[in-house]
Amino acid sequence: MPDFSNTVVSLGSGLWKRATATGQGGLLSGVDPSSFTTSDPLRLWIIQMGIIIMMGQLLSLGLGKIKQPKVIAEVLGGILLGPTAMGRIPGFTEHIFPAQSLPYLSLVANIGLCLFLFIIGLEIDASIIKRSVRSSLFIALSAMALSFGLGAAISVPLYHNLIPSSVKFTNFMLFTGVSFSITAFPVLCRILTALKLLDTTVGMVVLSAGVCNDVVGWSLLALAVALVNATSGLTALWILLTCVAFVIFLLWPVRIALLWFARFTGSTENGPTMFFMTVTILIFWACAFFTDIVGVNAIFGAFLAGLIVPRESGLAIALTEKLEDMVTIIFLPLYFTLSGLSTNLGLLNTGTIWGFTFAIICLDFSGKFTACTITARITGMSWRESSTVGSLMSCKGLIELIVLNIGLNAGILTPTVFSMFVFEALILTFMTTPLVSVLYPPERRTLAAVGGVSRASPGDLGEDRSDRKFPMTEDQPWRSRFTVVLDKFDHMSGMLVATQLVCTPSLESPMSTTVSDKMKMPNVSVDALRLIELSDRTSDVMKSSAVDTLIHTDPLLSVFRTFGELNDIPVSLSLSIDPHDNMPGTVAHHAKRYGSQLVLLPWLSPSSNFGNTSGDLSGLKTDLSPFEAFFGGSKHTGKSPAVIHSQFVRRVFAESKADVALFIDPAGTGTGSARHIFCPFFGGPDDRLALEFVVQLCTNPRMSATIMRMSKIGTETAAVERPSLVHLDGKESLDTDMPDLAYKMPVSSNLAFPDTVYGQANAEMRFQSETANNFLWGRYANSQLPYDAPSSLRAALSRIEFSEFSSPLPLHSAIQFASAHKPVLVVVGRSRRLAGEDHTSELQQILKERGSVGQDVIRKTIGDPATAFVASGCATAVVVLQASNIDT
Repeated sequence: MPDFSNTVVSLGSGLWKRATATGQGGLLSGVDPSSFTTSDPLRLWIIQMGIIIMMGQLLSLGLGKIKQPKVIAEVLGGILLGPTAMGRIPGFTEHIFPAQSLPYLSLVANIGLCLFLFIIGLEIDASIIKRSVRSSLFIALSAMALSFGLGAAISVPLYHNLIPSSVKFTNFMLFTGVSFSITAFPVLCRILTALKLLDTTVGMVVLSAGVCNDVVGWSLLALAVALVNATSGLTALWILLTCVAFVIFLLWPVRIALLWFARFTGSTENGPTMFFMTVTILIFWACAFFTDIVGVNAIFGAFLAGLIVPRESGLAIALTEKLEDMVTIIFLPLYFTLSGLSTNLGLLNTGTIWGFTFAIICLDFSGKFTACTITARITGMSWRESSTVGSLMSCKGLIELIVLNIGLNAGILTPTVFSMFVFEALILTFMTTPLVSVLYPPERRTLAAVGGVSRASPGDLGEDRSDRKFPMTEDQPWRSRFTVVLDKFDHMSGMLVATQLVCTPSLESPMSTTVSDKMKMPNVSVDALRLIELSDRTSDVMKSSAVDTLIHTDPLLSVFRTFGELNDIPVSLSLSIDPHDNMPGTVAHHAKRYGSQLVLLPWLSPSSNFGNTSGDLSGLKTDLSPFEAFFGGSKHTGKSPAVIHSQFVRRVFAESKADVALFIDPAGTGTGSARHIFCPFFGGPDDRLALEFVVQLCTNPRMSATIMRMSKIGTETAAVERPSLVHLDGKESLDTDMPDLAYKMPVSSNLAFPDTVYGQANAEMRFQSETANNFLWGRYANSQLPYDAPSSLRAALSRIEFSEFSSPLPLHSAIQFASAHKPVLVVVGRSRRLAGEDHTSELQQILKERGSVGQDVIRKTIGDPATAFVASGCATAVVVLQASNIDT
């Protein structure tokens, strides 16, 4: 019986004897808690597990900064815990990893390895291969053939110099060839996701080729194990025939029956039920047991069990989500540590051994790189893309370690050769990410065609999407292309209301008969960007490779698609799965790619802070001010969801080249019945954008507005920067000589809470900004419009009341005026660019009056005026705008 089954039986017998063991003393009795006894192995196992997990996590913190996959940290941690490093400390191995404890550690690690192979089987999707089946098969098979040949060639001198004669050469050659030809598909998926290559031509081809390589590689390994375990050639033949019959049995009747069972239990609609999970786990262990007893390792049965789980409605992803955390946190690090305990880099102590080691590294890399590069070039890819494919396919990682451990346990590999190959796998996996980053930088990437929709290269966006960019001019003052950011259901109500606000029912007068009476503008359209955070979980990686499917099944996008159809709004949908730190850049890039003129961002709703989703707010603490109830009070010293989201918003403000609107919905229900808008105009680029935005909203006949120009009495106005040139284009028809009002770009600082820092304004900039303020105010408030101004613009201005007001406390006055209208939507500029007034002291007074102090993070996010309105609780909703950052 193979090793796995023998280990289970022997350990089960040992644990059974524990029932007859005598009482044991504890720590208080002076007994060493780390001492190992066969009757109670759990205590030492817990110590071992804690050391292993902490070592892997500490190393991953550093290696993650350079975008290395977590497997590198775990493999390196296992090597450091072994005889290479910490094993040289006197007594460490004997005390922490004694030889008697290794069978128990091995049992748990092998259980985890079977679960991991089951998850790998869940990851493999036949639809990935179908995307580019011919080129992928060509690349995978040619690479495996050349790599296997080079592995067989290097096995000759290795066998004669480092392998004892008791080992058959054919067995050693098989394991060497398989270790050369295999590619680490799970690690490959994580590298593609981290480098954002999944939606590129290279990513699609590499994914498909990786799946083909994985399936063929596991088949070759099963063949090698069968030949090793067979006592004769006839026995090996029977093992292979049995495995082929078992595979056919699983892939047809069992797979079909499991799909029927999933539909019968409702697992395809509502996720895997408890009954379905139970049956699936039983099938998984039955497959592992069968392949183990017939002479093939148990991991092959686990892998096959993962292949037959239905992929319908994301069932495989949901099943992975239920298993992956325990596997990746506990089981896999144990397996890496076992490999590390068998790895002793100190054995590489001669020039001959190091020469063989470098030869293994060079031949393994050159075989995969050369074959994949040439075949990819033949299929029509460029040299840069082809070389990137070759670099990615040379990735090793966990899969080669599994092959090597099987060879070591079978006695085919010596500890020295095993250490040489582990070192090679570590080097090739480590060099994949930096090599791909150099060969295939973002500006050189070409997006693949998914679902029949052609996606342009990022380098060609300016040319291909130029028809989507419409400058703001006097004849075309409105924004018509919007990017709406969706990240969670808590934000949906606010984003739906915000979208409905900006998409007015009609921007043309029905009685217009002349061209000058009509608005010369394109139709309004909305690009919805769904953001999903990418973590280290396998399920997230699976989602990344199935974006073209998720974009049709994601519930948030489905709701938004239905909303667009009901309101006759052209909606295009996009989905991006990124690490949280990359999300602001994704939003900025998406807005640029689609030529968006305004980005709509949501803010967290109260349910995110309190967990109250029932709609009953009576249970909330009444001593919290509206500001604290929404943003989180000063007592929140940790990174609450609101604080984390504020960092995301601030980075979008800093990186976006388009105008940005932040929709703050304190009640979490949209604007409700608010049909009146209040806009305080203090001056500055953001306030000028807010004024134009209010005018556009009032093209909706159901909306009215009050725009009040606020000024502070008895104080000197602070410096202000000008808006981007986009707000002043087309003014020449008014015979107004406007100066070139260039302003400095924002710079994101590296503080714990990143802020947006702007350059100091000089006297000329103050004069230019004040000129722009007066010009825009005069145009709208004083009706200084050309005679051929569109009728819809005149109609919008007729629904707006303009006024001016001076006060020593302008924020208090603005709050009082806004409170006169209930419900009211407040539209205000972010005013973080040294706006017309300095409200710092007055804002502190308002926050102190409301009992909300120490809110610097939120104030830097939405600006002083918006902070005052939210803290006062006078607004049904608040829209904070920042003008675009355009290089001039």
